[in-house]
Amino acid sequence: MKNCEFSVGQIVSLRMDPAKHGAIVGIQDTGEENKYSVFLDGAVQMFYASQLRCLQENKPSSALTCEEFNACLTAFQIMHPGQSQLYSLNAARIDFIPYQFRPVLRFIHSDQPRILIADSVGVGKTIEAGLILRELQARTEIHSILIICPRPLVTECKWQREMKRFDESFVHIDGASLRYCLLEYDLEGEWPYKFQKCIIPYSLFDETLLLGSGKKRGKRIKGLLDLDPPPAFDLVIVDEAHHIRNPLTFSHNAVRFFCENAKAVVFLTATPIQLGEKDLFVLLNTLRPDLVVNESTFNQMAAPNPFINQAALAMRTQMENWQTVASRALEQAVATPWGKAVLETNPDYAKIQETLSKDNVSLEERVKMISRTEEMHSFAGIINRTLRRDIGEFTVRKSETVEVPFTESQQYVHDEVLRIQADIMSMLHGETNIKFLMSTIRRQTASCLYGLVPFLREILTKHLDELEQSEADNLSMPSLEFITDIRLQIEEIIEKAEALDDNDPKLDALCEVIERKQAERNHRIMVFSTFRHTLNYLFENLKKRGYRVGLVHGGTPDEDRVALRDRFQGEKSQSNSIDVMLFSEIGCEGLDYQFCDCLVNYDIPWNPMRIEQRIGRIDRNGQQSESIAIFNFITPGTVEAEIYMRCLIRIGIFERSLGVSEKILGDITREIKEIAENYRITEEERKTKLQQLADNKIRLIQEQEALEKQQIELFGFNFPKEILAQELSESESFWLSPQSLQRLIAVYLKKLDHKVQDFILGEKEVKTLRVSQEVREKLLQDFRLLPRQNTVVYRAWEKWLKESSPYLTITFESEAAKEHQEAVLLMPYHPLIRQAAHCLEHHDKISTQLVVHSNLVSAGEYEFAIYHWRYHGLKEDNFLKVVSSSEQLTENLLHLLCYASDNQYKNYNNIEIEIIDNLDNQHYKLWQDSIAQHREKTKELIKYRIEILHTSHMARVKYLTNFINRVNDEKIQRMKQSELNSAQDEYARKLKEFEEIQNRADIIANPVAYGKIKILGD
Repeated sequence: MKNCEFSVGQIVSLRMDPAKHGAIVGIQDTGEENKYSVFLDGAVQMFYASQLRCLQENKPSSALTCEEFNACLTAFQIMHPGQSQLYSLNAARIDFIPYQFRPVLRFIHSDQPRILIADSVGVGKTIEAGLILRELQARTEIHSILIICPRPLVTECKWQREMKRFDESFVHIDGASLRYCLLEYDLEGEWPYKFQKCIIPYSLFDETLLLGSGKKRGKRIKGLLDLDPPPAFDLVIVDEAHHIRNPLTFSHNAVRFFCENAKAVVFLTATPIQLGEKDLFVLLNTLRPDLVVNESTFNQMAAPNPFINQAALAMRTQMENWQTVASRALEQAVATPWGKAVLETNPDYAKIQETLSKDNVSLEERVKMISRTEEMHSFAGIINRTLRRDIGEFTVRKSETVEVPFTESQQYVHDEVLRIQADIMSMLHGETNIKFLMSTIRRQTASCLYGLVPFLREILTKHLDELEQSEADNLSMPSLEFITDIRLQIEEIIEKAEALDDNDPKLDALCEVIERKQAERNHRIMVFSTFRHTLNYLFENLKKRGYRVGLVHGGTPDEDRVALRDRFQGEKSQSNSIDVMLFSEIGCEGLDYQFCDCLVNYDIPWNPMRIEQRIGRIDRNGQQSESIAIFNFITPGTVEAEIYMRCLIRIGIFERSLGVSEKILGDITREIKEIAENYRITEEERKTKLQQLADNKIRLIQEQEALEKQQIELFGFNFPKEILAQELSESESFWLSPQSLQRLIAVYLKKLDHKVQDFILGEKEVKTLRVSQEVREKLLQDFRLLPRQNTVVYRAWEKWLKESSPYLTITFESEAAKEHQEAVLLMPYHPLIRQAAHCLEHHDKISTQLVVHSNLVSAGEYEFAIYHWRYHGLKEDNFLKVVSSSEQLTENLLHLLCYASDNQYKNYNNIEIEIIDNLDNQHYKLWQDSIAQHREKTKELIKYRIEILHTSHMARVKYLTNFINRVNDEKIQRMKQSELNSAQDEYARKLKEFEEIQNRADIIANPVAYGKIKILGD
């Protein structure tokens, strides 16, 4: 039954005849509106809630000062969270960075608590996940949290450190601890209390964990999949989620298991541009299997998105005929199969097309239209993608090209190695596969010939052995004479390679860069190479030259990785400090090195996003230097040099973060690879193709960036920033601000001890809370009424309440908390705030009389009422609704309350019953209109959701049916038939659930406050 307006035994009167009154004797839920049995005129009669009113409702029971009144509104918003407010603002020891709240906004507005955060490198995905956690904690009880990440992040305690900024403590789980957790859960049915907030590396997810193992002491050891019921975490965070893109791995299946049984899930990955569409499908299918059912569904869902992006781009840049271009692009999106099934029924589509058809579209309309258009993107509800172009630069990138030509002898070795390898590959595989097979050795020789020399014999003779075996098997292969000749050539080139001059010009050039950096205050340099042989060569030779050097790659042990990072971060004067750190991309994946401001690309990746990931290790939030130095080493005459000079420099990747569409970058990466790996085209042909690539694709980048730049110049702002600023502004609440939280605490403490005037001391952001022992005991009693939470914040507060010190250092500002770790951060989730809100939340009506200076409303005295509207539908929501005797005041009251003060000349209880009746009648009409609109809107949205559900379900049924018909294995057929039956049951259940939601769509309205406000002009 919905929330009841009245209770049994309550005395009510008839709205149409206030003189008649009786007692409630029964309540009946009729679906649309509660119906009440009332003993009236000697008989039981039936009335709807809207026909009745409480006799006492016209008498507000509490008259409050302005301070108390606003404190009660703060208490209301904390106790009744709404979808329109953010509770994670000022809720952690971090800097306020607006774009980091984008995933939070998307998460709370999504139809399911699941999101893939695929932001650019360095944006701060860990912080964004923490903000989602804090937002959830303010809205519901969160007890258990599981973080899954690569082992290096566990070793370096990255997540533990970052979560401390949210005053959260997490435990790392090793193999023994995980086995203990599984055993305890199997025996007790609960995840061990100590490990309810835990961090697990992917490396622990193996066959034994999933499937169990053989018997131990006569009893089989159960695996994760054996646990019934399965462990269910309140929140699962999966970092570097691209690690699970292969569905055949144990890591993937373990993550899928935890996600299927979690209340909320957050995936983090640096960029999906490196993932093929199939990989992105796997991630989304793991995150939302109910929506992204199979690859066919994924492809259908993705089909409208290029057109939606085109429409949004036209709106942003206001290109020529932009309204027509945008409208046609949206029509093309709707013309796709997914568009016809789903987008055409989206209520926003008709509104956008209506706006586009207008002769004049205002700036405000265009901003809203861009936001609505981007929300139509098929994956908008489950993916957040914040690009660096949307947020600006963290620092200035200063790049320098270091050209180091081959010496004559090096050039000869380089060319001969490639020629011999190509001849062998051509003879073994034919012409068609050469370009792919030659790719690696081509890049290896360009990276570092000296490092490759010890491995040349193995590289060149490995495939020659295959030729000899094929010849011995009498296949149509080259003669023994050819093989003998090639072997002689191999021996000759190895001899030449081993006799190369010890003087390595490229190493000398690197040492020059190092020497220059050693003269600066920040002496640190990161050197990147794709190849292990290059890294090992540099490590040995830099050590010989006296440099303090470290090496990290994918095979570096965890304990060494931590020690090396600490030494690299150490001061130059420390004897064990490291000046130069050598890295592979895998070696520093997900790790932050913003304390370093110099990077060397000893070889250049062909993929622009690989380069961005390297630079993103230092060009990220938290970098203290005004500029970072990037040195790019190239060898003229190599394919890498051509790619670098003709493509990568023109893209601008080394001068700024990527600011172009991912489709263009994906095309560029693919075409670069195709041109570079084509060994059989001439150098002139290669240059021509690279130039054509530059002319065609790079021009698109420049045109897109020029349009966006022109937009900023013409209209004075960047739309992504403006839209975000607008969303944040609309999500901020005066009653959740630091000032309002401080007022809430002050009013609460005065209620506990009215004799004391000042409990909070200090004018600066960091303050002192001072309470007596008597008040502390009352605080402890109220604290014990709260639901128990296993958090650092709750434990620390309880500990202080039980101690004897009357003083506590506090702050309400997140940035002050970041600088003063000793200060307790009081935010909506803190138990003191929660118990204050619980105490001050009034279940009866309150009243006040106020005065404010403003020109927003004509001068005069006005009556008002504030109601709590609780929405029931697809998602529950809470609003404060204002009704007043002035339309101007109705629109502006909540804003004016921020500046109001007590009206000293009025009696607080002097609010006439007739006036309250008029406000209630006015509210009733507003409520009737709103509930009709709410039910109609809910009906539209449910129709839209059912279209999505039906389309996805039919795709799933088709996939499973075809699978069953193709497979002959009876056991597999039974399994898939069971899955199909479950899918049918789930579909029916969801349809019924949607039907029930539509039937109970409602707005429960209750009065919160009445008052008078006197408006004086400024």
